[in-house]
Amino acid sequence: MKAEYSNWVPDQMVYGSMGMTGAFLLLFLLFGLPGFLVKGGSTLQLVLGILFGIMVLLGLGASAMFLAWHFAFSYSGKRQMSRQIIEGVARRVDIPKGGRGLDVGCGSGALTIACARRNPGALMIGLDRWGKEYSNFSQKLCENNARAEGTSNTQFVKGDALHLDFPDESFDAVTSNYVYHNISGHNRQEILLESLRVLKKGGIFAIHDLMNKERYGDMEVFRDRLLSMGYQEVVLIDTTKGEFMSPGEARFLFLSGSTLLFGIK
Repeated sequence: MKAEYSNWVPDQMVYGSMGMTGAFLLLFLLFGLPGFLVKGGSTLQLVLGILFGIMVLLGLGASAMFLAWHFAFSYSGKRQMSRQIIEGVARRVDIPKGGRGLDVGCGSGALTIACARRNPGALMIGLDRWGKEYSNFSQKLCENNARAEGTSNTQFVKGDALHLDFPDESFDAVTSNYVYHNISGHNRQEILLESLRVLKKGGIFAIHDLMNKERYGDMEVFRDRLLSMGYQEVVLIDTTKGEFMSPGEARFLFLSGSTLLFGIK
């Protein structure tokens, strides 16, 4: 049995984008070309031609982007950036024997399992809501992957990152990878504080995400806020400068905001 972590950019996202592009191309051919189904030279034909032409170009751009992400993040591909990121985050997580760690937004269980393998004397709990947006991820998939990797110190539960169903200071470690930027309509710094609420004093956190100002606000100010709250160590690591990817890859894949928030409470 082999673990199947699935791609962070699933096939349906790539094929869906290609399908939409094909549909707009067909509409362009039917209604945007002069004299085919719309009178050539008419205002309607001109407007439809411009509209569907723009949509085709946007669709081609989106399809190319999704395809590039798909190949870069594939666990079975040549680049395997997902594996590099997961293992890189897990290397920073040390949990005492008998302790517990929480991985928020565990997806297919990759980071949960990587941390569990690194800390065999501790229990790693992977939490996710497993929504329809990522239907290729599920609790059963996580459990199957843990069995395939031979890890018995994992547990997977359904939950909400906005309101974690755990008391304060419940875990010796809190991790997350590329999760919070997907949660729209909420202050992401406050979501981080909810995740850190369940971290014990002296515990380690390692949270990797697209932490650019448009999504997260000023993370330097947030770091100082955590330090003023009594956190022992808080560092922001730009993972696009050789940590997990090159600056060129980050720009090409639109991952230039990739940052690891790491520290000790």
